Amino acid sequence: MSISPLQIYEKLLTVYGSQHWWPGDSHFEMMVGAILTQSADWNSVKISINNLKEQQMLNPEAIANSKMLDLAELIKPSGSFMQKSRYLQSFANFYIDQGERKGLMKWPMSVQRARLLALYGISQETADSIMLYALDRPTFVIDTFTKRLFVRLGHFDYILGYEAIQHYIQQRLPESLPLFQEFHALIVEHAKRHCNTKPLCDQCPLFDDCPTPDKSNKDNKQNIDPDVD
Repeated sequence: MSISPLQIYEKLLTVYGSQHWWPGDSHFEMMVGAILTQSADWNSVKISINNLKEQQMLNPEAIANSKMLDLAELIKPSGSFMQKSRYLQSFANFYIDQGERKGLMKWPMSVQRARLLALYGISQETADSIMLYALDRPTFVIDTFTKRLFVRLGHFDYILGYEAIQHYIQQRLPESLPLFQEFHALIVEHAKRHCNTKPLCDQCPLFDDCPTPDKSNKDNKQNIDPDVD
């Protein structure tokens, strides 16, 4: 029997401790970060966010009214900068039109998610990241790291889609905003240390629960997973 999602959470929390996510000085900054982090590492996103702060542009009005090329230049470290500048402007205009965070918080979760997904450039992962960390909604974010970890631990196959995975995990956890926030952050930390595309299984805290590695050779485990992005 596979180790349960709650047991995974408890083991990772014991090893890594609280991650204090999502980094950001405001809810809007968290939303911007969620958009910029698409196909980008967090260190690059931090540079982009600092660029926006330095130019006093990390607010919805400034982004909505900025020149596209100026905005793109500031967020260039995050990659796909022209595309992401369009995403940010679309989101900023939507955010203002809906009464900012206070207005968004009036909607039920299902409506909130549907309206975010209707926006240009907002994926399911991005919408759920915004909801979980900036809007305090208990929805579990499914990213590449989460899918990889649960597949390797024997919970399901790679063929399972985003919402099916989300439903599977949420049905096996108590509905808790702090738990969902912390668990997602812990999975990201675990992936960086051990469970990346080429796993570093030696000293992995989940090694004994994982059917993926060759347990007969603990010091040489380089199982490569297929593309899950």
